[in-house]
Amino acid sequence: MAVASPKPNASNAEWVRWAFEMLNRHDVSALRPFWSDETVERFPDRTCRGPDEIAQYFEDAFAAMPDFHMEVLAIAEQGEDVLVHWRLTGTHDGPLLGIEPTHKSLAIDGMDHFVVRDGKVVSNFVVFDQMQYARQLA
Repeated sequence: MAVASPKPNASNAEWVRWAFEMLNRHDVSALRPFWSDETVERFPDRTCRGPDEIAQYFEDAFAAMPDFHMEVLAIAEQGEDVLVHWRLTGTHDGPLLGIEPTHKSLAIDGMDHFVVRDGKVVSNFVVFDQMQYARQLA
């Protein structure tokens, strides 16, 4: 059973690991309280601000890849900064970033740089090899 939120005294790294678990459950509603109107998520294809835009980004990804899964490969924390090395897998079964479904498998590595303050995401910068991504969907 999913935990509604990380434990009260969770470190920023524990919070981020929990957030990845919620993404793997496709439970965006559990994450909404941790985004504020000031939260900025910089994805390779666009920048999202606030809970509504960020939630919609993930809802679109889940619709395009119903088997969307992110594995945390490594995580490091220093103060408010949390760096995560991850592997995303899924099958491209719906429109994504303007690309019609190819029904091909996707497996890419990437990294996130979160800034977490007082239990809220201030910002996140997402990086992955977009050429690897495009080659796998072509």
